[in-house]
Amino acid sequence: MEILKVSGRSSPNAVAGAIAGILREQGHVCVQVIGAGALNQAVKAVAIAGSFVEEEGIELVCRPAFHELDFDGEIRTAIRLLIEDRTGARHEVSSGAEVTAGEA
Repeated sequence: MEILKVSGRSSPNAVAGAIAGILREQGHVCVQVIGAGALNQAVKAVAIAGSFVEEEGIELVCRPAFHELDFDGEIRTAIRLLIEDRTGARHEVSSGAEVTAGEA
C-alpha cells in the first residue's frame, strides 16, 4: 500500500491530488502524520481529495490508526489515515487496466 508522509508544511491541495491519483489507480492509500499540524493538513487534504473524485463515483472513507515508529531508538507514535473507495467500484487507470479497491 502506498504511504504518503504529510508534514505541517505540506500543501493540502498537493496532498489531495496525490491521494486522488492513488485512489483512482489502486483504490486505497495510506497517509502518515506525526504531530497536530501534520494531522490538520492531512485531514484538509482528505476532504479536498473527496471533492476531486466524487464526480467519478468514488466515495472515499478514512479510518485513522496509530502506528509506532522507531527513530534511532526513540519510539514516536504516528497516525495513519487509511483511505479507500467505499464503493469498491472498478476504476479505469491511464494504462487502460482496471483495479478494484482492495487489490494491490
